[in-house]
Amino acid sequence: MTRLLTGLSLGYFLVMLDTTIVTVALPSLSSSLPDQQWISNGYTLTFAAFLLTAGAWSDRFGARRVFFAGLVSFAGLSLLSALAFSTPMLIALRALLGVAGALLVPSSLSLIAAAYPVASARAKAMGVWAAVSGTGLVAGPLLGGVLTEAFGWRAIFVVNVPVAVVALALARSAPATPPKPRRADVLGQVAAVVALSTLTYALVQGVPWVLPVAAVAAVVFVASQRRPDAMLPSRLLSWGLLSGAIVNFGLSGVLFVLSLYFQETRGYPPSSTGLAFLPLTIPTAFNPIITGRLVARIGPRVPAVSGFLLMSAGTLVQAFSPPVVVSMLGLALLGFGVSLAIPSLLTAVVGSAPPELAGVAGGALNAARQTGAVLGVALLGVLVSGTSAAFALAAAAVVLLIGAATAGLEPRKAAANLAPRS
Repeated sequence: MTRLLTGLSLGYFLVMLDTTIVTVALPSLSSSLPDQQWISNGYTLTFAAFLLTAGAWSDRFGARRVFFAGLVSFAGLSLLSALAFSTPMLIALRALLGVAGALLVPSSLSLIAAAYPVASARAKAMGVWAAVSGTGLVAGPLLGGVLTEAFGWRAIFVVNVPVAVVALALARSAPATPPKPRRADVLGQVAAVVALSTLTYALVQGVPWVLPVAAVAAVVFVASQRRPDAMLPSRLLSWGLLSGAIVNFGLSGVLFVLSLYFQETRGYPPSSTGLAFLPLTIPTAFNPIITGRLVARIGPRVPAVSGFLLMSAGTLVQAFSPPVVVSMLGLALLGFGVSLAIPSLLTAVVGSAPPELAGVAGGALNAARQTGAVLGVALLGVLVSGTSAAFALAAAAVVLLIGAATAGLEPRKAAANLAPRS
């Protein structure tokens, strides 16, 4: 059973690793800011858009089949990405990687639930699954910097292949879950993809005439979710989802801006840039455990609001081009803020949902977070090109303050009954 859990966790590790490993390599991939934004966003855009549908596919075709399909696809597409000979080809492959990543998340959760039917054992297994994903987030910038400097940018994609092979070997004993007939929400899926992609295109390419298309698609998506077979039932819409979008807006947007700033303004090589991010990424590996205990005692609202305030303060520190020691302190504030806010929001959103929709609520929060990541890279990239990195970071700090306000509006009832007891 330990082998199975390790294999399932490595699948999620790959998903999280690919959200950050490319960040430090962006200046080596392209000198064009729009191209850098698309290389980063190509993955997160499709990952966000297909997360909820991937959950439906996991139910419809069986979690084991979907997990293995996602893992094999992730390995193959990573190898093709390493062989890409043009920027448009790499962007397209990154988009397909996002779909493969979306397949891995809900299916691995379903397999954990099937393999660990006892609630206490399942909770521990999911804790391991989440901790391993945090390791992927931590490893991304550092590993990306080292590999890019030592072997070139293609190495950041090649490294996915052996990890996927190991995950496949370890997860072979995954239980077969019976398919559950479930109607696909085609209209909602198409509307979500169109809304996200056209909004991102309008922001990155500076073509505002596309914005009405994004607005119409967003309206169609919201209207379509009133149906019984919707992938995101309208009763799950909450302030917590907006807060989830804002937390990743800040995290991904700030990582994008600082990666360019450290390398293009301060002249850091990729490996030094990866090391510079350690004060931010290390807290995300251990602090969620402390946050879980805190949420169990006092509920999710105070830790979530506190996390946003720390993120805002840490981002604002970076905006003033501080000395290295102060910059490290600001990045640590940002890292502790992220690891306070995200677990608290998960407890709040899932805890306020009806029991039969708890899994969908968790998927909705992940989708909202990745949507925020797409918008963070797109909007802050626009500000960087039009003004300066300092202005973009100051704007991100303001948005994170808004996140603190929206987190404070989430209902109190989603508290300790879902959080682990100490």
